Amino acid sequence: MTEKIVIIVQARMASSRLPGKVMLPILGKSLLARMIERLQMIQHKADIIIATSENQEDDVIVNEALAMDIPYYRGSLGNVLDRHYQAAKLFKADVVLKIPSDCPLIDPRIVDYTLEYFFDNRGKYDYVSNLHPATYPDGNDVEIMTMACLRQAWENAGRPLELEHTTPYIWENPLIFSVGNVTWPTGMDFSMSHRFTIDYPEDYYFIERVFAELYPICNQFSCQDILNLLNRKPEIYQLNAQYAGVNWYRHHLGELQTIWPDQTRRAPQENSSLLQQSEA
Repeated sequence: MTEKIVIIVQARMASSRLPGKVMLPILGKSLLARMIERLQMIQHKADIIIATSENQEDDVIVNEALAMDIPYYRGSLGNVLDRHYQAAKLFKADVVLKIPSDCPLIDPRIVDYTLEYFFDNRGKYDYVSNLHPATYPDGNDVEIMTMACLRQAWENAGRPLELEHTTPYIWENPLIFSVGNVTWPTGMDFSMSHRFTIDYPEDYYFIERVFAELYPICNQFSCQDILNLLNRKPEIYQLNAQYAGVNWYRHHLGELQTIWPDQTRRAPQENSSLLQQSEA
């Protein structure tokens, strides 16, 4: 029997740094629509679900899902683990992919590559990602887990960071779960040097420019195509280079057992704030 793969894209309008970022326009469509378009290019057969919150401000995301003819689930705003579990259960998933909506440049080839690794090792791993440790440019986040694994996390996780970020309970407990990881095939590591995700206005300018440069030539442009573009036009790389390596880990280094300080860095304005506090 073929296992049902469900890709859950978590999306919300609330964002402390860039509110409404998933609905920003990219070549005439929303950033969320461009990301869904790229996920639909994967070779594996999978259902794509948009998981948003019950908050009224996220009605716009539901309307966008309806316009794209993509199923959706509405759940807790803060408990994203519950949102993932309930969506996966509702759509009868056997295998769950967690992909956040701030990855509009995600390469469908990387999604397929990670899925192939998961299925080639079926029964060996409960959870496979390309994040522990990460080697791909930030914004190519792929996390794959069995439904049983997600259910166990849902039943047992309790720390706020585990509920907000969905999977830390899994990859922080290697004695409970069997965890696998996919790395850049040639041994390169772009995780701290290249940023393809969106959290700041500069990220949007970067993503908008990449789409403008590559999409008209080939709408299925790859991660390598982006790297080649940045080598040719380093001014594009510089648009958001100041935020390379900035991720959510930086707020939880004291709580995470499997994440080290060299896997994250503070945003420039956070460093300035700390300097001001120390001088006060």
